[in-house]
Amino acid sequence: MTTSAPHGYASRHRAAVGQRGRLCAGIDPHTELLEQWGLPVSAAGLAQFADICVEALAPVAAVIKPQVAFFEVFGAAGFTVLERVIRDCRQAGALVLADAKRGDIGTTMAAYASAWLDDGAPLCADAVTISPYLGFEALRPALDAASAAQRCAFVLARTSNPDGAEIQLADAGGRAVGQTIVDAATAENADGSGSVGLVVGATRAHGLDLASLQGPILAPGLGAQGATPEDLPEVFAGADTRWLVPASSRGVLRAGPDVTALRDAFTHTRDAVEKSLG
Repeated sequence: MTTSAPHGYASRHRAAVGQRGRLCAGIDPHTELLEQWGLPVSAAGLAQFADICVEALAPVAAVIKPQVAFFEVFGAAGFTVLERVIRDCRQAGALVLADAKRGDIGTTMAAYASAWLDDGAPLCADAVTISPYLGFEALRPALDAASAAQRCAFVLARTSNPDGAEIQLADAGGRAVGQTIVDAATAENADGSGSVGLVVGATRAHGLDLASLQGPILAPGLGAQGATPEDLPEVFAGADTRWLVPASSRGVLRAGPDVTALRDAFTHTRDAVEKSLG
């Protein structure tokens, strides 16, 4: 385990969560929430939803995670809104984690990496989620791009959906497949940059050894998926919880569309996470 001071993305991440807490705010403008907020299920409704979320959450959250699929469904107009969300959240001091779950090989993976991690790209974020199930080394373009730009690639290791266990806990030469992902990410972080994170769901015991990762752990599942802040110390026993970033989307967003109520729901959950993790 490295003892050097964090640098690169690790430094940015630790500074943000040190100031604003470890809760990641998800922006998931799916149909149910648009309708609940009294907004049309259209690009115009999406834009209103996004503007409310940015106003409420960008000044107080360390990490904001827009779910790309709910923007993509509106085509070019949806991506225009997503570009604005990324820009405005970053300008307000939040780190933006694009939940895109991209994964491919060769030049296609390189193009995904460029789209989400290169300076000057319209969708450039501070981090992006990627899938390793075409092989961890197939992610190399994104891993290298994240390191070079002091950003982070969050690799799916043990997801919050129950059917993920079939693949993620399968035996791979005496280790679970998910553990091979953890070990590969740990090796990438040996330089102390923290440029490779993991996605490990907060909804159940994951069975992974995360102790040596030295990178951020996105833990989706708080709220609507059933996990609570009080579950976190047990689910992530053995991990360095200074790196843990529990995420809540619908559990917080249901408090909208009032900006104050939405911000209060976020800060209440954030404070409960900090109390639980210590």
